[in-house]
Amino acid sequence: MLRVEICDSAETLTLRLEGRFAGDDAEHTRTLAARFAARGKLLVDLTEVVFIDAVGEEVLSFLGQLGGEFVTPNSYVLDVCERLNLRVAPNGSSHLSAESPANGDQSGPNRSKPRKR
Repeated sequence: MLRVEICDSAETLTLRLEGRFAGDDAEHTRTLAARFAARGKLLVDLTEVVFIDAVGEEVLSFLGQLGGEFVTPNSYVLDVCERLNLRVAPNGSSHLSAESPANGDQSGPNRSKPRKR
């Protein structure tokens, strides 16, 4: 089962996918994305995806061809995106979380790096 949440702003279309990205559900997502894709930047959030089959991989490749950038916070979806040569969002997260870390989290891009001694 797949849940797709579409967040359409003036600048970015965000597809948040949750569950199994497979078969007919993946094909329906392709149709949805094709309708909205010409509006600007495409961000595909794979945070809650637990499985991707061959059809799902084809749809991810299609989304990549549309200029999609992929949020890949775990090793499973990161591996799939790397194998398909898809563009991954910086730090594997959406641009919003990279700009404003929650609760003082210092794991974002402005974190100081440890010094070598």
